Amino acid sequence: MVRKTLSSRSPIRTLEKNIKGGLGPGKLGVFASRKGVGKTACLVQIALDRLLEEKPVIHVSYASRVDYIIGWYEEIFKNLSTRENLKSAMEVHDRIIRNRVIMNFKQEGMPTAQVLKSLEALLGPGNFPARTIIVDGFNFYLPCQEDLELFKKFAAQHQLEIWFSCSLKGQDPLFDENGVPFVLKNYLEIIDIIITLEHDEGKVKLHLVKDHQQLPGKKLRLQLDPQTLLLARD
Repeated sequence: MVRKTLSSRSPIRTLEKNIKGGLGPGKLGVFASRKGVGKTACLVQIALDRLLEEKPVIHVSYASRVDYIIGWYEEIFKNLSTRENLKSAMEVHDRIIRNRVIMNFKQEGMPTAQVLKSLEALLGPGNFPARTIIVDGFNFYLPCQEDLELFKKFAAQHQLEIWFSCSLKGQDPLFDENGVPFVLKNYLEIIDIIITLEHDEGKVKLHLVKDHQQLPGKKLRLQLDPQTLLLARD
């Protein structure tokens, strides 16, 4: 009951309402910003939302060690528990982490096809019925058309939603006239959702720049608190 209550109040419900009910099976979504703005925090909160719904999650990190990613989950869950005054926090915590697997790869040393074989071994013979995969630290500045196509095909085959982070690099301007990051423009046919993050008056605001087949370029009614790393309704 506690988990269902937390899930129903989650700002992820606001996000899903803004993107036609959510990312959806067989789809790829991307959070994009400069380093340190809050992409990983957003990904972890999507993962925690699924875990609170008793839905298994696989978190793939290309940038950080497993212990570092676990630290993200611990910190955000602690802050969420405090904000929601969760009485049985440790009980909830211990139950949800059983449905989470964290994997670490080096993008330039591990072909995407091999990464997907590892994921398939978990989903199939490993009997880990995840429907959400988080891919953090993927470098979109490397040639990655074929890699994204493989992820897309894998998502469709296994009816998965896959959320990525994209760290934007270089000097401004980083976005085109529609707010789409230049580094992602060649992949608009593959990526279904693009959300960008920017600092604004002490908060981090989220912008929906690609919503399936549309480029709405609108602000979401969500913000990220840089202190607690928690999403909240604007």
